[in-house]
Amino acid sequence: MPVFISMLRGVNVGAHNRIKMDALRALYRSLGFEDICTYVQSGNVIFRTKEKNASKLSATIQKEISRKCGFAPDVILRATEEMRAAIRANPFEKRTDIAPGKLLVTFLASSPDAGAEKALSELKGYPEELHLRGRELYIYFPNGAGKSKLPWSKLDKLVGCTGTARNWNSVTKLLAMAELLEQK
Repeated sequence: MPVFISMLRGVNVGAHNRIKMDALRALYRSLGFEDICTYVQSGNVIFRTKEKNASKLSATIQKEISRKCGFAPDVILRATEEMRAAIRANPFEKRTDIAPGKLLVTFLASSPDAGAEKALSELKGYPEELHLRGRELYIYFPNGAGKSKLPWSKLDKLVGCTGTARNWNSVTKLLAMAELLEQK
């Protein structure tokens, strides 16, 4: 049975779109998913399902969150192998000057627009390094994401779709959790 990693966008950030992880696990259980586990409070859920169509799963989860919680966050899914591929594609892998907590991977909801890479390369005047690889946007924040002046809302427009970001430590932990489920 396939294992999926589900990442919700904009959940439990500030006072809006709050959902407790035990309620989120119960919601996923009500959809018939199995071996459900969560990681931190930002809407990361790892689970098994018989369904293999990620788009259908994403829509089903979003609809149920909307029904039960009153808001509809983007639900970004990656199968375990897709997460492995995202980790292998890390453009910073060989660099020793990269702090894992300052490297974010934005998991895009769909394939980026054809001109996305060129549009991102035209972002000038920021110390951040951006690399688009498939449906992942890798961003290194040398001064930390909290001090960045990078226009986040503009990134969605430049790539042509929404996404949700996780720091490198979270990305590798989510994969480790998914791989444990695969071994069951």
